[in-house]
Amino acid sequence: MKTRLRRSLRTRLALLASIAMLLLNIVVSAFVLYGIRDEAADILAHEVSSKALRVLLMVKRDELPPLLDGSGLDGMQVVDPAGRSTSWTRNLAGAPRQTTAIPDPDQANDVAELCDLPAFPARCEIVVALRAYQPDGTWTIYAFDATVPWYVSPHVILFQICVTASLVALTWVGVSRVVARTLAPVSSITRRLAEITAGGGGMRVPVPESDDEIRTLADTANKTLERLETAMRQQEAAMEQQRRFAGDASHDLRSPITAMRAQVEEAMLHPEDTDWVETNAEVLASLDRLQAIVTDLLALTKLDAGAPSNREPVDLSELVVTETARSRAKRVVTDLKESAVVMGDRLQLARLLTNLLDNAERHAETQIVVTVLQQDGQAVLEVLDDGAGIAREQREIVFQRFARLDDSRNRDAGGTGLGLAIAREIASAHDGTLTIEDSATGARFVLRIPEYPNPCETG
Repeated sequence: MKTRLRRSLRTRLALLASIAMLLLNIVVSAFVLYGIRDEAADILAHEVSSKALRVLLMVKRDELPPLLDGSGLDGMQVVDPAGRSTSWTRNLAGAPRQTTAIPDPDQANDVAELCDLPAFPARCEIVVALRAYQPDGTWTIYAFDATVPWYVSPHVILFQICVTASLVALTWVGVSRVVARTLAPVSSITRRLAEITAGGGGMRVPVPESDDEIRTLADTANKTLERLETAMRQQEAAMEQQRRFAGDASHDLRSPITAMRAQVEEAMLHPEDTDWVETNAEVLASLDRLQAIVTDLLALTKLDAGAPSNREPVDLSELVVTETARSRAKRVVTDLKESAVVMGDRLQLARLLTNLLDNAERHAETQIVVTVLQQDGQAVLEVLDDGAGIAREQREIVFQRFARLDDSRNRDAGGTGLGLAIAREIASAHDGTLTIEDSATGARFVLRIPEYPNPCETG
């Protein structure tokens, strides 16, 4: 189908160009034919005048015979001063004067094309009229010959037809070849796109060497394909991450459920020997873990869906004071150098800080240091513990959902494995970043969010 459409385009363009060439040739041929006919008419009038001039000399010499030799002409006629025809060619013998339209009274000779003369009905003739001034009056010599036809000659028409046909044919062939060469890169691009659609090879189309619109088309197509390829890779990575996340989530949800089931089944097998208070405590701990995982999963789902939040100016220093007072972490030291106000959701930012504090509490040896400051137009919050720290190559892994590191720092140390992932999602939702940066000891989590301008300062 595509090949047929491409050929149809080439045929249409060649046809249009050929029609344009044909019309141009018709117009040019008409002008040329008009000029040739005028030139031929002038030549014919000159020849007729030459023959009439010989008769004029006969009149001057008083040697005019009754029968004139009009070979090569349609006829000749001599009219005396009284207006009578006195000499003629054989076909005009005894015929009356053919015309009084020429010559003009003020001219000695005249030439005109006259139609429907008495001796030449239903056709037009070139008529040459010469005056001979004699002692007895003015004599008039008329010479008649057929006018030049509009086509001048069949040879002229045939020549013009041949030239027009040749030019039209050359136009058809030339335009077809030019269009074919021009569309050749388009054919290559089309074939490559078909291969890409079928899933073959890399996602790029050939770029022609010529610097024209088709090259621009190929470059634009490659940019589009590059973005599509990137999006597909990102989608595949996201799907793979989702599959891993679903597998890890199912495993982590199954663990407390399995533990509770084992505890209840064991208690039911030996009810008389079961310490029900201890069993209830163990089941409640498993329920707490299950609830924590479900809560974190719901929080991640809301963040992934981009659920709307209540944004307001939030002072991170004030937030740290409030949340550290509520936190279970009891070894926190604050270093609030200055106020740092951001536009954000207070509950989400509190959740982010709480997750960082809980993570630091599980791994700190003696203390946790929380710092708030302003830096390059950003509000910066740092949470530093003095634990074992995190290796540089694992600093991004800890932000993955249900990430598992070594025994000294993994999600089994009391967390759900989702806290740091939730914290990073909250930072991204606030147009900020959450990273792990170098520190002398322990792990140093650094949050950076664009600072909200203080109306008092800007005023």
